Amino acid sequence: MNKIYITTLFLLLVTSLYPQQNVPEKALDKKLNDLLKASGAPGFAIAIVKGDQTVYSKGFGYRNLERNEKADENTLFAIGSNTKAFTTALLGIMEEEEGLKFEDSPKKYIPELEFFNDELNTELSIKDLVAHRSGLPRHDLSWYLFPTEDKDSLLTRVQYQEPFAPMRTQWYYNNFGYLIQGMITEKLTGITWEENIRARFFEPLKMTRSNLTITELKAEDNIATGYEWKDLESSEEMDYYNIAAISPAGSINSSVSEMANWLKVWLNNGKFENKQVLPEAYVMKAKNPLMLVGPGIADSKLPDQHLNSYGYAWFVSSYKGHYRMEHGGNIDGFSANACIFPEDDLAIVVLTNQNGSFVPPMARNIAADAMLELSGENWVNYMTEKLSEAKKAMKDSRKSAESGRIPNTSPSHALPEYTGTYSHPGYGKFIIELKNDSLFASFPVEKMYLDHWHYDVFKPYVMKNTKVDTTDALDIMFNFRSNAIGDIEGVSLKLEPMLDALEFERSPSEAKVDESLLETYTGNYTLAGTVIKISKKGKTLFLDVPGQPQYTLIPNASNEFSIKGLSGYKAKFEPNDENVMQLIMIQPNGTFTAIKTE
Repeated sequence: MNKIYITTLFLLLVTSLYPQQNVPEKALDKKLNDLLKASGAPGFAIAIVKGDQTVYSKGFGYRNLERNEKADENTLFAIGSNTKAFTTALLGIMEEEEGLKFEDSPKKYIPELEFFNDELNTELSIKDLVAHRSGLPRHDLSWYLFPTEDKDSLLTRVQYQEPFAPMRTQWYYNNFGYLIQGMITEKLTGITWEENIRARFFEPLKMTRSNLTITELKAEDNIATGYEWKDLESSEEMDYYNIAAISPAGSINSSVSEMANWLKVWLNNGKFENKQVLPEAYVMKAKNPLMLVGPGIADSKLPDQHLNSYGYAWFVSSYKGHYRMEHGGNIDGFSANACIFPEDDLAIVVLTNQNGSFVPPMARNIAADAMLELSGENWVNYMTEKLSEAKKAMKDSRKSAESGRIPNTSPSHALPEYTGTYSHPGYGKFIIELKNDSLFASFPVEKMYLDHWHYDVFKPYVMKNTKVDTTDALDIMFNFRSNAIGDIEGVSLKLEPMLDALEFERSPSEAKVDESLLETYTGNYTLAGTVIKISKKGKTLFLDVPGQPQYTLIPNASNEFSIKGLSGYKAKFEPNDENVMQLIMIQPNGTFTAIKTE
């Protein structure tokens, strides 16, 4: 009897020390509904995890506005950069199974990988890529505007990415570092990153509807449509964006109900339903910070959030005295946030179909304050303030840009002379063409109308459904430059904020010239006693100068050719007054005329 009494007393003491967590459901519902109304978001979903249980899981608003389809806890959204924690976790598994060390050079596993300089090639570690402390800028438009499905092809662009800071001196986000991590796993396992994610995480975590491509997403039911918040005022449907080869940085699509299973792994020492999914040693290590992010207090209005750092694909900070790991995500039409309070046995995930949204961090904070029983800010009011500041900043930016425009100027060349193919080895190629007296730039995933701004500078506007969207101007100017002989030879684009403008080289559009006309240009031409030979092979003309390599002539017009490999050099054919064919060589140091002799 005494034994039973003692046991009962012990259980009562344990219960009082560790009370069951009650979810304030009604209060939480109200605050989240208020957030939805204030945010302008079409919809969102949220799940809250305590220990190994999902204690709250709901959808708010709509997954598709036009069809009035409501969002719920099983609606699939793009999770964007929340994918990164999955990618680095694969390396945590490789650490246990394959002997990988985060201190290793990535080149140990990918020998063909080349960086911009010797320091990066010899000193950079995998951990530096994980922590975004390589000193490399983002170069996101390299994969966004010039996507490829081939990871190896995308990887070759890294060698052209110049660092802006010494290694380990400054935190700066870089998606290419996560491409490299994904490819290391591929090298170690012999299967794709995508196959690893499915086998190592989706299957054991019962994430049966989660997927990795837009094709897979569209094949599912209950999927969210992505929306842009146009000028922070109205929702406009956005196309799904296929991030292709950069997939290890952000390609997962999931629901809050399935993402909750992923978060349970982090609250239970790497286990899900008593099965070890992640090595416990990696989970313990990955809870720690690696690099301070900016100032210790990110927002003076939030002094209770400080020590902002980055770790193993998680931002780490102190939130009102509670240790927090979290990460956001954003890709066209979608925003996300996943959050873990490891010492409080609490995790939260929020997914929304609003691009660049305030909703995920605000909903996360509302839920955290409720579950941790913290007196907190009115997060709806805080968000409303932030939106007001963002709208003002948007208007000020547009006014500032317009004030810098110089009126009454004209392009230095006729518009056809700006056309051609423009290329950069670290990005790719795009085409500028003339249609209906207007210039258009065609990238692999975007087409833009180029509006003359001033001098040789043009402002791009995105084309949507064959129409120019005058409300969607990119914050990039096309600044064309001329060579020594006055031809347009390239365009400067400020694609990376931390570096100077990048130079894209122009290859003029090839004109179609009748072979019979080309034949009339062949023969020997004499210039000051030197014989220059023009020959033809197939449909191509070649130029031979004594003592020099053979040059290929690229037709720009029926009688005008650029010389391949020589910027600022042209060859032009035209008869003189005696109707004898002349070869006019236009060069930076002058124009020289050779007369055809045979």
